[in-house]
Amino acid sequence: MKLILLYCFLFVFSIESIAQKDSVEFILVDTLTNQTDEYYLAGNINGWNPKDENYHFKKEEDGTRFLLCYFDKGTNLEFKFTRGNWQTVECNNNGADIQNHLIKTDTAKFLVYYIKGWKDKFSQVVKQHTASSQVKIIDTAFYIPQLNRNRRVWIYLPENYSKNLKKYPVLYMHDGQNVFDEYTSGFGEWGVDECLDSLINSGTAPCIVVAIDNGSKRLNEYNPFDNTQFGKGEGDDYMAFLVKTLKPYIDKNYRTLAGKENTIIAGSSMGGLISYYAALTHPEVFGKAGIFSPAFWIAPQLTELTDSLSSKLNGKFYFTIGSNEGQQYVFDMENIAEKLASNSNTMIYSKVAANENHNEKNWRNQFAEFYKWIMADGYNYVIKIEED
Repeated sequence: MKLILLYCFLFVFSIESIAQKDSVEFILVDTLTNQTDEYYLAGNINGWNPKDENYHFKKEEDGTRFLLCYFDKGTNLEFKFTRGNWQTVECNNNGADIQNHLIKTDTAKFLVYYIKGWKDKFSQVVKQHTASSQVKIIDTAFYIPQLNRNRRVWIYLPENYSKNLKKYPVLYMHDGQNVFDEYTSGFGEWGVDECLDSLINSGTAPCIVVAIDNGSKRLNEYNPFDNTQFGKGEGDDYMAFLVKTLKPYIDKNYRTLAGKENTIIAGSSMGGLISYYAALTHPEVFGKAGIFSPAFWIAPQLTELTDSLSSKLNGKFYFTIGSNEGQQYVFDMENIAEKLASNSNTMIYSKVAANENHNEKNWRNQFAEFYKWIMADGYNYVIKIEED
């Protein structure tokens, strides 16, 4: 009898939990591929995982593909459809990238999407290289001993690097495919090289930029904590690679200002998460950080970690997120920034960018502001900027 009562309780609890969420049913209409293909939704609710079985479309007998999801009330959802990886992401009928789909889950209950194109069906579309002459590849397969993997690593050297003996600050960035070159980017590049060329020519202090490509286990490498959905966190191993392997290599082979006050780390989404974690746990190495649209939702442990470690910090932190990315994600970022401000001596710039989304366009738009602030001298302290 107790066992039956327990089952009844769990059943009622499950029904009540579902009733507190928004349900959205997605119908996918695809006339471009065969009936054996599998379809997935990748978005800001699953770390942009292109093959998440929790967001795997089911197939009706008549061939209709559908996905029923439950979201927290009023979730601002950004997403795209894939066939299992980013090489098979949807696109327009000319093969060009499309903007993320945007919905608010409390106003969308039944949605039908017609696929106009798939990226892999446009192999004839040739993207152009856009990296400036200041950008080089250090190694196409730089060894990561802590993870037993190899990764491409890029470097940007200021225009006059070869004409002087100066030493430079270094900015380390993640998702290197998207930092300099349109050809290697999935959804557009940040244009960091062109931006820095312009800023440096107008008088802003120069720096070296080192960008590390992501890999197939990005969700693990950029997360220091284990996650029931995505698996073992490898963020500490990735950090060890940056601190013990890559930074010593860069400092040995290039003219760098190696101290923490001249060592910056920055990234977006999962890259924003691991950048914050790096500056929080290795303040002796990374004195400045750029945290763009951080995926703090996947690592709730960061709240407690911030409380316990932030008193040791005295660097500079730039936080930014788009207002369209979702109220909960904005709250997560602002909560961490405010905890950091109240518990430490850090300089903090926190910005909610009006009408911006979770994408490279947003991060490219924010980069110049981040760079000018992070490189400026003095205690130009800002806790919160919210654009109308």
